Amino acid sequence: MTFLKHIFMGICGLSFGLLASAGVFTVLVSVGLIPRFAGKMHVAKKVFALEEAVVLGTLTGGFFSLFSDLGNLGTFVLERQLFGADTDFIWRMAGNVFLIIFGFFAGMFVGCLALAIAEMLNSIPIFARRIGFRHGLGVAIAAAACGKLVGSLIYFAKGVFLTG
Repeated sequence: MTFLKHIFMGICGLSFGLLASAGVFTVLVSVGLIPRFAGKMHVAKKVFALEEAVVLGTLTGGFFSLFSDLGNLGTFVLERQLFGADTDFIWRMAGNVFLIIFGFFAGMFVGCLALAIAEMLNSIPIFARRIGFRHGLGVAIAAAACGKLVGSLIYFAKGVFLTG
């Protein structure tokens, strides 16, 4: 009986994961984010490569979030001291640099996605028109982005994520 429960849970998990990823890709396609990025970067001929990179990145992120033990290359190297005991600092620093770079690009992607959705819904121009905001819309968006950056830095520096 427990084998059938495991099979059922596996089918449910796979189905729910496919539904969630289909929702993400639907949003990306409906917003037109990838073709817009290709146009801004002047690589419109390589739009399919950009779409494949987004799919590959999403699948890789999903895989490593599900099987996080397989993604801990640094822990594997540090526990077995493959390159000697005196290289611990270098490996830890390399891991931190990787996390900083990954966080930077992931944050840029999420911010661009949020702004693309807001632009698609024309919410920014409508809001600006309703409050009589004529000049400085770029400054207001930059201020909102800086506020999100400062909030994120405080969130991680103070360890708020550890306490819930």
